[in-house]
Amino acid sequence: MSKKIILGALVSLLLSTGLSAAKITALKTNIAEESFQMKIVVELLKKMGYDVKMTNDVSYDIAYQTIANNATSDDVYFIASSWDPLHNGKLEALGEDKFAKYSEFISGCAQGYLIDKKTAEKYNIKYINDLKDPKIAKIFDTNKDGKADLTGCNAGWGCEKVIEYQLDAFGLRDTIEHNQGEYSALIADTIANYKTGKPILYYTWTPYWVSGKLVPGKDVVFLQVTKSANPNQSSTKLPNGVDYGFAVNSQKIVSNASVKTKHKDIAKLFDIVKLSVNDVSGQNMLMTNGQKKEKDIDRHVKMWLDNNKTKVEAWIKEAKAVK
Repeated sequence: MSKKIILGALVSLLLSTGLSAAKITALKTNIAEESFQMKIVVELLKKMGYDVKMTNDVSYDIAYQTIANNATSDDVYFIASSWDPLHNGKLEALGEDKFAKYSEFISGCAQGYLIDKKTAEKYNIKYINDLKDPKIAKIFDTNKDGKADLTGCNAGWGCEKVIEYQLDAFGLRDTIEHNQGEYSALIADTIANYKTGKPILYYTWTPYWVSGKLVPGKDVVFLQVTKSANPNQSSTKLPNGVDYGFAVNSQKIVSNASVKTKHKDIAKLFDIVKLSVNDVSGQNMLMTNGQKKEKDIDRHVKMWLDNNKTKVEAWIKEAKAVK
């Protein structure tokens, strides 16, 4: 048998197993609590026979720019934590046609402003707009500058633009200070203040561990807005009439546009895989309780895959069946 025939057979074998069909780069964000969901997708791809390289932590903006730069590539670049609609502006700015966005990966991701329940009931505070009153705002003043201190959102996450937009829209610039920096450190201080009985005001989201420490309805309450004012959509009002000022988001997998035509099996996987918001919150709670090393997260991923073996096998079978 000639070398050419042997080489051709080897290439065909590799392509049929998927091992050389695509170079896959998973763009892991610099939010540690989003590692779990990314690693699950990476493991699913490996079960399909692919090799996957995962980056060190990168910002959302770098991840999206990398994907856009490879819009027509034969390779695969993806992020597993694209917030829809919160991040839609980032995609639009780079050119929506450069991206492939898939179905909901994690649904029911809520976000908004919260205060401690005791203060809410004592002063009858129901809306973030109530803090336009300097006397109400001063209740949440921790640094004695006369303004309420809001534990806010990191620059580059997307939520910071919504908060800044609403401070202007609701005339709250003079009474609320949007404290930004390292969110995990800021929220740790906020929780410490709560434990000593001080009033607290903060922004957070789900899935995330904070709502396991400060339980909405028990320890804290969400504040509403008197009217929708959001740069990403005209209305944030829920079907029941409640309006927290932020749309309920879905987290989606987003890849370079060429994946949908050049790697249909991978695109299919990205479209059908689902992860419960409660599973992510539970894993995030394990991290905040000390299980936050890489080996811990890898163990959490393995446990999830084992506990969801039937679903995982069905997803793999359906994706691999796509030609």
